[in-house]
Amino acid sequence: MSGTLLVHATAVAIEGEAVLLLGASGSGKSDLALRLVDGGARLVADDQVVLRRADNRLLASAPAAIAGLMEVRGIGIVRVEALETAPLVLIADMLPSDHVERMPPSRFETLLGVAVPAIGLAPFEASAPAKLRLLRRALAEGWMPAIIGR
Repeated sequence: MSGTLLVHATAVAIEGEAVLLLGASGSGKSDLALRLVDGGARLVADDQVVLRRADNRLLASAPAAIAGLMEVRGIGIVRVEALETAPLVLIADMLPSDHVERMPPSRFETLLGVAVPAIGLAPFEASAPAKLRLLRRALAEGWMPAIIGR
């Protein structure tokens, strides 16, 4: 399978690898992305993300019209330094705290024929950026926590 897919989401690269933040408007995608960027991550795309399949992986990028732009609630649209593209390694669904399972089962989302590890995350929790960094590092090092499984 090949092609591209436009998704309503935000993508942030942690050490060069993209995490796709999914959720409804106001669910915390941009807020979490802002905290990640403030902590050293790089914006890939805010609000709309283009996913493109390249061999057996997905690459995330921004549509040209919004590249380098981020909505910061209460401030407006701001320009931030962004990566043009990054390989997608993780999907995080933005959920209310009481909807995040303590010990969730393994889950993958398949987009354009590529299975990507996925988790539910409460974006407004102080630990949310640390959780994404921890899981991205685990995936990069080739080990997966029990919730992701092999």
